[in-house]
Amino acid sequence: MPINRRPAIATAVIWVILFEMTPTVRAQAPQAVPPKYPPTNQVAVSDDYHGTTIADPYRWLEDLNSDGTRAWIQAQNKVTFEYLQSLPAREALRRRITELWDYPKVGIPWREGGRIWNFRNAGLQRQAVLYSRAGVEAPAAMIIDPNALSPDGSISLAQAAPSPDGRLLAYSLSEGGEDWQTVYVRDLSTGKDAAGDSVRWMRFSGISWTNDGKGFFYSRFPAPPEGKRLEAALGIHSLYYHEVGTDQSADRLIFERRGMPNWFVNGMVSEDGHYLFIVFSHGTDPKNRLYYIDLGDPKRPNVGAPVTPIAETDDAAYQPAGNVGTTVYLMTDLDAPRRRIVSVDLARPDRSQWQTIVPESANAIESYTMTGGAIALQYLADVQSQLRLFGLDGQDLGTVALPGIGTVSGMSGRNDSPELFYGFTSPLYPSTVFLHRRGGAASTPFEPAKPVFDPTGYETKQFFAVSKDGTHVPYFVTARKNLALNGRHPTLLYAYGGFSVSVTPAYRSDVPAWLERGGVYVTASLRGGGEYGEEWHQAGLLEKKQNVFDDFIAVAEDLIRRGLTSPSKLAIHGGSNGGLLVGAVMNQRPDLFAAALPAVGVMDMLRYHRFTGGAAWVVEYGASSDPKMFPLLIRYSPLHNLKPGTCYPATLVTTADHDDRVVPSHSFKYMAALQAAQGCARPTLIRIETQASHGYRPTDKRIAELADEWAFVSAQTDAVPARP
Repeated sequence: MPINRRPAIATAVIWVILFEMTPTVRAQAPQAVPPKYPPTNQVAVSDDYHGTTIADPYRWLEDLNSDGTRAWIQAQNKVTFEYLQSLPAREALRRRITELWDYPKVGIPWREGGRIWNFRNAGLQRQAVLYSRAGVEAPAAMIIDPNALSPDGSISLAQAAPSPDGRLLAYSLSEGGEDWQTVYVRDLSTGKDAAGDSVRWMRFSGISWTNDGKGFFYSRFPAPPEGKRLEAALGIHSLYYHEVGTDQSADRLIFERRGMPNWFVNGMVSEDGHYLFIVFSHGTDPKNRLYYIDLGDPKRPNVGAPVTPIAETDDAAYQPAGNVGTTVYLMTDLDAPRRRIVSVDLARPDRSQWQTIVPESANAIESYTMTGGAIALQYLADVQSQLRLFGLDGQDLGTVALPGIGTVSGMSGRNDSPELFYGFTSPLYPSTVFLHRRGGAASTPFEPAKPVFDPTGYETKQFFAVSKDGTHVPYFVTARKNLALNGRHPTLLYAYGGFSVSVTPAYRSDVPAWLERGGVYVTASLRGGGEYGEEWHQAGLLEKKQNVFDDFIAVAEDLIRRGLTSPSKLAIHGGSNGGLLVGAVMNQRPDLFAAALPAVGVMDMLRYHRFTGGAAWVVEYGASSDPKMFPLLIRYSPLHNLKPGTCYPATLVTTADHDDRVVPSHSFKYMAALQAAQGCARPTLIRIETQASHGYRPTDKRIAELADEWAFVSAQTDAVPARP
């Protein structure tokens, strides 16, 4: 579930689960009878929603620390792992995915403090390691290896922010991949952390130094109640300034609005150090308010200077790309749903004085950064990336040639440097970092990836399905070349459909394990995402959420109509908001799918807003406390639309015990209800990972989970069980 919307350097973390089947050695058919599930106690609990009584018999599973919940988790995992161990493809899949995963993966570099920084995983390291170098051609030095911090790889290095003077490094750690982070400060000359200098309870926040290197801005919540850090509702999000060498209790409060709960605030210091830009948004809404503080002399910043508004109304997105003097460059969708770049003179910030630098075009701006006195813009043209450069006066400086049809996975640049780093990927092209220098003829690879996979026998094609209301929905199909259209190919269909997150064609290290065995892999870009700008997003939220489900169903039916697959061979997957998507769609069309993999899903649409940051999603979903939204939410809530006696697809729910974004009780309650409702022998199981969170797994646990999911869906797409 995303929190911060489209900063200057952004990546959307949407993880995909895949499966296996071989055309010559068929996977074991699903069990003739379902596994024997552990009993789940039902309690007499109900709520009144505007005159409608709704029972909640599994409410007790919301208490994540109770003995009863722990026993239920243990019993469910025992049944699940016994079933998974019976699948003969499981071990072969684990070995092959391990082989495919074992190549260097390089993060997009960024320049700060006179050096270049990036993360790199040698292949099978549990965590990526932070490196630094003096220049592009210089040797890299390891700075922090998080693999040494915990024996099981459960502590992750979440963020790394070097000070502008290059002396210090602020970095944050996360236990089990939680959203909660603790910040530490390291002296780069000694390699040692400052004793006692730490910042706790940071969440949904970046780290941004003042240019004097004496402190940094960050955002935090109040400490949660003891023992409730994973599920307690969040308080007020506040922006602070921490001076290095002082206790956190002395941190200076910079910005908060106590009368505006469920709003998020982030502070970003400009490259020249003169300004602090403050982005203030209502939950996950991409619209925001924008303020700034004039810090004055960057070497003696006045962090207590007054806060001044640039955009006081949250009627559009206002995201700062950078500044030159008093001129600030913003990406906005104000009067431009596919977004444009404007300039604002802070001496005359009234909107009537704003100047359009890059006007809105037919294609949506997906990401942006300033680089070498220009602005680099990534556009999506029917979900395919284009990378273009513009002068600060709006002059078109040309297009950066990409390796092919695919996705620019991120960008990094500075206005005072001609270097532009960007990542590129496609379903058959591993994510690779490129360096483009302003004025140069071509981009050059930066530590290019060399995976153990030959893609020459495969291809990716784009198609469009027609949704229920006539909307054309794009999707990408990756499979062997010259595939026979006989409807017999096991197929995985993945989508997300929400929060303005764009699902674009990208490489997954484990997808080749499926392609090598004759499978078809599909990603769909549904309404609710950002692929065609804010109008596309708006068409899939609140009272229009059903459009997302209709889009997904339309893509599934189009795959069948084209002869790529059939209902007995079709599996669906989505995570987080995509888990909600899978749960809702398998309820609405259980006849259309053989298997379903809802991961870390939002399954209880009546109570989701009561936990952790769930209240921030009300702008996307609406809340059951609203009498206008309750009838819409109850209509598609996965937990509340299971009908006893229905033959649902074989289902493997995945979640994690440290998921503090979509609390695992969503998945617990949904699985208990699904096991009670299932009307045929298709298995309904839940796999609960330990020391892991919403989208985080150490490499070894990630590979093990993927192998289990592939083996499960392979078995279900090989044969559909009859009703008992």
